[in-house]
Amino acid sequence: MEPMNTKADLLNELRIDRKAPPEPPRRRGLWIAVAVVVLLLVLAAAWALFGRDAGVEVRTAPVLAIAAGGASASVLDATGYVVARRTATVSAKITGRVREVRIEEGQRVEAGDIMATLDPIDADAQRALSASQLAAARSQTGSVQAQLAQAEADAARLASLVDQQLVSRAQYDQAVAQRDALRAQLVTAQRNARVAADSLAIADLGVDNTVVRAPFSGVVTAKAAQPGEIVSPLSAGGGFTRTGIGTIVDMDSLEIEVDVGEAFIGRVQPKMPVEATLNAYPDWKIPAEVIAIIPAADRGKATVKVRIAIKEKDARIVPDMGVRVSFLEAPKAEAAEQPRGVRVPGAAIVQRDGAEVAFVLGEDNTVAQRALETGIALGNDRQVLSGLTAGETVVLDPPDTLADGARVRMADTAGR
Repeated sequence: MEPMNTKADLLNELRIDRKAPPEPPRRRGLWIAVAVVVLLLVLAAAWALFGRDAGVEVRTAPVLAIAAGGASASVLDATGYVVARRTATVSAKITGRVREVRIEEGQRVEAGDIMATLDPIDADAQRALSASQLAAARSQTGSVQAQLAQAEADAARLASLVDQQLVSRAQYDQAVAQRDALRAQLVTAQRNARVAADSLAIADLGVDNTVVRAPFSGVVTAKAAQPGEIVSPLSAGGGFTRTGIGTIVDMDSLEIEVDVGEAFIGRVQPKMPVEATLNAYPDWKIPAEVIAIIPAADRGKATVKVRIAIKEKDARIVPDMGVRVSFLEAPKAEAAEQPRGVRVPGAAIVQRDGAEVAFVLGEDNTVAQRALETGIALGNDRQVLSGLTAGETVVLDPPDTLADGARVRMADTAGR
């Protein structure tokens, strides 16, 4: 009976007890902890993106010191364009087919640099012919010189024999005539050789004319021809012939031309200081000076053209840019007197409670309202006698809602 009891006990051990309590969910707590951590990270990122940058979006500009010599008031404002006094559309001296073009727009070239080459087959053939003609002329000259040397020897020998009456006078005269004829032939041959040499030099010029070079240093602003096209200095062949290889502009010759109304031209004088502002860079004040007043008026527009020199050379200044200029009064010479105040963009000064104020940007992106004592206008800027110092940063066009101590954020000017 003992073996049977043992089998029964084994079967009882294999049975599943469904009344036993389930195993505690250990992993469920772990997942809850992970979810809480992720939620906290999302909230932190949202605060970093939206909470930290809260504030009014503004543009700013620096406060500048006024240059020595005193502030100058604007007596007249005008608009015009940047122009180049030295520009050229470069073409070949001869008509030919373009073989190679070595320029691209924006490329800088120096005087004498090769811009393009033409097919030199015809010019090379002409040069080869001229070289052959020169060689033939020099060969003929050598032959005549050899014959002349023989004729001179014969004439000298017969001269001694005719005195001894060993030969007749007629034979001697014939030898002298032969010698003189060869002398004349030698002169002709030498002149022919010089003509052939000049012809070869002209042929060399023809070969050199197949190479188009830059006449002066500058920047290529237009590429007008491509390999395979026909170019000509004249407008021959209708629309199938190009008249130029490319256009070069000497950037050192840039200046400003403005049209001033006849009623105000009396305010402009040669050597008058000018402040120029490019439309592309409205915050950049460029010092300039009046070169000349063109002595001719435009009857249709009732204006007079004024040339203005740009004193500050910069790669950002390019031809045909629009520009606004302010003609300034000549600064009064006051010995030992330092300029007062600072220079601030006019857009930074606003009215608050009947007083002129500006908002200065602090290190923590908060602004402080400053009461100002202003002076004269400096073009689009203003002279500020007190309230600001050079090197500070002010808010441009502050909104009416901007208050002292408010937080701001910088406007994103990328792509503007």
